[in-house]
Amino acid sequence: MRRRLAVSLAAAALAAAALAAAAPARSTEEADETRLFGAVLALVAQFVRAAAAPGPEAARRHVDEILAGRNSEANRAAGELFAELAKEVQPEHRGTLAAIAKDLLAIARREQARAPADVARERAIAARKELHAMGLRYWDEQQYREALARGDRIAVELFEAAGALRPGGR
Repeated sequence: MRRRLAVSLAAAALAAAALAAAAPARSTEEADETRLFGAVLALVAQFVRAAAAPGPEAARRHVDEILAGRNSEANRAAGELFAELAKEVQPEHRGTLAAIAKDLLAIARREQARAPADVARERAIAARKELHAMGLRYWDEQQYREALARGDRIAVELFEAAGALRPGGR
């Protein structure tokens, strides 16, 4: 999950940097460029801080906060970024730009919500493969009980991660 989150955050950072670079240079308005770049950096910093959180669940919570609009620093930076970008857009196209930004946020929220199921599935498949490599059947409750009895913590954790045993059958 941490790798997927890091890839998503890196993509967001690259997209933000591309937006900043794509803004037309205006030598007489360097202050606007500085504000735009500052807003991009501030927003990217929030995602990097989220990725640096201790553990994947903490990182996910931080990203959820950003995407849900509950991170005041990210909100401020995103607002400044949008305001600076909107200056470069014809007034009649600003509504379209806002709609695109909302759609991108909705996509990011949907992907963030989908991530736990994907990670759990990948973890279960990996655990099943490891049990198979050890000569164990991930669905075999007797083998699970034997692993418990011999104190084989690794096998027990793999059985549990594989998710095929009935909770009442253990």
